[in-house]
Amino acid sequence: MADAKSGVDPKLLEILVCPLTKGPLIYDSERNELISKQANLAYPIRDGIPIMLVDEARPLDDAAGA
Repeated sequence: MADAKSGVDPKLLEILVCPLTKGPLIYDSERNELISKQANLAYPIRDGIPIMLVDEARPLDDAAGA
């Protein structure tokens, strides 16, 4: 079921890939981001819209996730 608060369509999440690596993305509900482990980037989701621009992505630092 779609969560009204997140506003992210699960069907959309299934088809989105990292624009840099074309690899899979993992939805982080706590930070409301899409994570690309291959690119080591987190793409923000604003108002239910994934911002799939490398320039807008946040670099992941290993300490934050652990």
